[in-house]
Amino acid sequence: MEIVLYLIHIVVCLVLIMVVLLQSGKAADLAGAFGGGGSQTALGSRGAATVLTKATTICAILFMLTSLGLALYGSHGGGSVLEQVPIKAPAAEPAPAAAAPKDAAPATGGEGQPAAGAAEAVPGAQQPQEPAAPEKK
Repeated sequence: MEIVLYLIHIVVCLVLIMVVLLQSGKAADLAGAFGGGGSQTALGSRGAATVLTKATTICAILFMLTSLGLALYGSHGGGSVLEQVPIKAPAAEPAPAAAAPKDAAPATGGEGQPAAGAAEAVPGAQQPQEPAAPEKK
């Protein structure tokens, strides 16, 4: 259905362009070239509707209807483009075998120093390094 509506819309557009370009302007007569006011009035005398004028009216109505139909058909497609993109779940990280609870505070000895063996209890904690002994020369 959508493809048929697109094809009709394109054909109507091309015919409308052609019909409008084939018409002569209102000021195309000799009086209009020298500033004659008869052809420039809004409610001035009009000649009989020609075949091109009727074709322009019909094509304009068809153009509006197909445009409205395409707009209504396109609005049923659903929300945003971003809603149509599948969301990938993040890869699960392997959990350590003996993980300490995150809420648990590290064990400390007196005066805020870590208790002996506290660093071994928490996996992934860095061990304090002893300063290297100076080399003798």
